[in-house]
Amino acid sequence: MDLATVIGMLGAIGFVVMAMVMGGSMSMFINVPSILIVFGGTLFVILSQYTLGQFFGAGKIAGKAFMFKIDTPEDLIEKIVEMADAARKGGFLALEEAEIDNAFMQKGVDMLVDGHDIEVVRETLAKDITMTTERHEFGATIFKGMGDVAPAMGMIGTLIGLVAMLSNMDDPKAIGPAMAVALLTTLYGAFMANVICLPIAVKLGNRAVEEKQNQSLVLDGIVGIADGQNPRVIEGILKNYLAESKRGTGAEDE
Repeated sequence: MDLATVIGMLGAIGFVVMAMVMGGSMSMFINVPSILIVFGGTLFVILSQYTLGQFFGAGKIAGKAFMFKIDTPEDLIEKIVEMADAARKGGFLALEEAEIDNAFMQKGVDMLVDGHDIEVVRETLAKDITMTTERHEFGATIFKGMGDVAPAMGMIGTLIGLVAMLSNMDDPKAIGPAMAVALLTTLYGAFMANVICLPIAVKLGNRAVEEKQNQSLVLDGIVGIADGQNPRVIEGILKNYLAESKRGTGAEDE
C-alpha cells in the first residue's frame, strides 16, 4: 500500500471536514442537488468522452495510486548481473532455470533462450514499454479529465443556483436554498478536483514514469547480456539509472 497517497488524501479530507465542523453544523454543507450536479454530472460527462470499458476500467487503474508493487532498480540490477554471470558461464540456456519475478524481465530472458535475434528482442521489448506507458498515461488522463470537469460542473451549479435565487427575489424563503446550491456546487467541484481526482492523476503519472524507467533498465540489461558484455560493465551501465548517492553500492564495490 502507498501510505503517502492514503495519508495525504485522508489528511486533506480530514482538515476540510474539521473546518466544516468548526464552522457550524455539518448538515449545512450537505446539499443533494449540488451533489447530483457535481458528482453525477462529472461522471456522466467523462463517460461521454470514453467507451464503457475505458470508463469502468478507470476504477481498476485508480487502485494503482493506492496499491502498487514495483521492483527497486537496485534489485533489478542485482538480478541482471547475476544472470549475466550465468550466461557467460553456461550460455543463454543457463537462464532457462532462473527464478525471475519481474514479468517484463522474464519475457526478455525467454526470447534470448528461444534464440531470437537481438534486434528482434530489442524492438519487441521497446514496443512493450511504449504500450505499457500509453496505458498508464491513459488512466491518468481520465482522472485529469475529471479534475478539469468537476470545477466546471461546480460553476454550472452556481449559475443554476443564482438563476433560481434571482427568479425568487420576492420570496425570501427561497433565496437561502438557491444560494446554498450556488455556493456548495463550487465547493464540491473544487473538492472533487483538487482532493480526489488530480492527486490520483498525478500519482498514476508518477507510477508510469517509475515503471518505464524500470523497464528501460531491464531492456538495457537484456541487450547487454545478449551482446555478451562483462557483468561488471553491465552493472556500471545500469547504475546510471540510480541516484548518484546510490551508485557506490552493489557487487561492483564488494
